[in-house]
Amino acid sequence: MKFAVIVFPGSNCDLDMYAAIKDILGEDAEYVQHYETSLEGFDAVLLPGGFTYGDYLRTGAIARFANIMSEVVRFAEEGKPVFGTCNGFQILAEAGLLPGALRRNDSLKFICKPQDLKVVNADTQFTSLYEEGEIISIPIAHGEGNYFCDAETLADLKANNQIVFTYANGNPNGSIEDIAGIINKKGNVLGMMPHPERAVEALLGSADGLRLFQSMVENYKKELNK
Repeated sequence: MKFAVIVFPGSNCDLDMYAAIKDILGEDAEYVQHYETSLEGFDAVLLPGGFTYGDYLRTGAIARFANIMSEVVRFAEEGKPVFGTCNGFQILAEAGLLPGALRRNDSLKFICKPQDLKVVNADTQFTSLYEEGEIISIPIAHGEGNYFCDAETLADLKANNQIVFTYANGNPNGSIEDIAGIINKKGNVLGMMPHPERAVEALLGSADGLRLFQSMVENYKKELNK
């Protein structure tokens, strides 16, 4: 399985993402720069965390217009897997690939710490190796991770089982309904604020994030064998 790790000016978790895929997962990964115009030959797209374009205007607001994003949108519309963490989640929301928006943490402070999450939906191509209701530990590192949407969108998310992860044992940023990660209706675009790529081996304090990427590979192999 070949993963594209998108790199924007200000990305700073692209190396973590690349290492998680290449060194720990053992799959193929390549950096794709923001100015590129093709994702030909890739099986999945990863949008890493960071501070793209200095987080000017809003987080992800400028990155959304980078050359590569039209390809990311096309990739997603074709039903291929797209995953964004932290700033990557913010970019997916800005691009309209996921509903809602990410606002300043209610504390107005940057938060960086291990965080318990509850797996709300284990029936996705990103979470199939987790158990529904399982509590996992994935680190967070963000200043604008406060997920918000209107009442109609929230009802829609619940009705379609699009809430994938929620914060457990405390909400660190004020996100509505403790939401930490959501998926699109088609089930191929996932965005979450926590960083699973920083939790792929016990040496890092948790290996709970590895199963997210392993789930993606397992689903890919199933699709190939259909």
